[in-house]
Amino acid sequence: MVEPSLQHRRVAEIQQALREIPGLDGWLFYDFRGSDPLAYRVLLLDQTKHVTRRWYYWVPAQGTPVKLLHKIEPHVLDELPGDSVPYISWEEQQTHLARILTQARRIAMQYSPQNAIPYISRVDAGTIELIRSFSIEVATAADLVQRFEAVWNDAQLASHREAAEKLRLIVNEAFAHAGASIAAQPPLTEHGLQQFILSRIKAHGLVTSTAPIAAVNVHSADPHYGPAPQGSAEIRRGDLVLIDLWAKRPDPGSVYADITWTGFIGPTVPARQQEVFHIVRGTRPWPSSVPASRPGIFLAAGKWMRSAGRSFAGRATGTSFYTAPVIRSAKKSTATARTSTIWKRKTDAASCRGRVSRSSQAFISPASSASAANWTSISRTARPSSSASRSRPRSCRS
Repeated sequence: MVEPSLQHRRVAEIQQALREIPGLDGWLFYDFRGSDPLAYRVLLLDQTKHVTRRWYYWVPAQGTPVKLLHKIEPHVLDELPGDSVPYISWEEQQTHLARILTQARRIAMQYSPQNAIPYISRVDAGTIELIRSFSIEVATAADLVQRFEAVWNDAQLASHREAAEKLRLIVNEAFAHAGASIAAQPPLTEHGLQQFILSRIKAHGLVTSTAPIAAVNVHSADPHYGPAPQGSAEIRRGDLVLIDLWAKRPDPGSVYADITWTGFIGPTVPARQQEVFHIVRGTRPWPSSVPASRPGIFLAAGKWMRSAGRSFAGRATGTSFYTAPVIRSAKKSTATARTSTIWKRKTDAASCRGRVSRSSQAFISPASSASAANWTSISRTARPSSSASRSRPRSCRS
């Protein structure tokens, strides 16, 4: 007996999911020259394939899937199960499509009402109008896409954790490099620090879609600031430095990790910066109690707690770097290459509401580390201590 291919198994899983949704007759996939990358990812198709004509793939909740393909490109969906219907003219395409969908009254497509979720809104308005002209209601496929695109397998979860652990080491290396460069001539700039981080990302065997952010003082308030090779700010004593970096393993299917930290160059953190940090930290939901035996991480009010006041130490000589992570919500993009969704996996939500197990230091920190009083200094000549490098917070394996 021949084992079904990955694509055949995926389509069977899609049909099972469709049968679990009352009133939904099927899922219609549509693409023109790569207009819907989600279709390729959900159906496990090769996204580099040369495709120049429109194709449709109808997956009914019950019955045999159907491919509608141009006669010039009759093999673009060969990996998928189902019957094939060829077309040449646009009139023929519309006639065949109406016939394929004859029994359907409500179908899912990559459509988002009022473009509320642009990641999902991949089908153009004209195609939506065409489907509606067949007296068919178009429903959003957002939940289906999330089920098949945003849910990680074990290998993806492992790749995310590995990336997060390495990024945490790179943060230490970057702040140590900045501290050691205070007296250097010429002085280290934001762009120079950015390039150092890029070199460490490569050295740790990771890849990134775009360069990290290294921002000083007022630039740290610009969410997507990018230091230019010429004219970027110098890093000096008394500066606030923000580092935002993201990367993943180069293997196909690997998942990004993304962390942001801030550091102050000087003997003590200014009172105003500590005050703001406490205000921001206080806006995040924290558990009312943590078991003393083994502090864990809790999901409170349906939101993730990001790391706060995590400390790492070196020799306290000369100029010191006081560091603390920025508190932000975890990114929840289901359709971008750079994603850090750790909030959904093949498990029920209840399993993540109690104490959970260890993971990387990128996203979630023990509540016991939530105080800014835990900040410790790093010498400009020091490197992160071995104990700090081994330190790992905990996060939900969700």
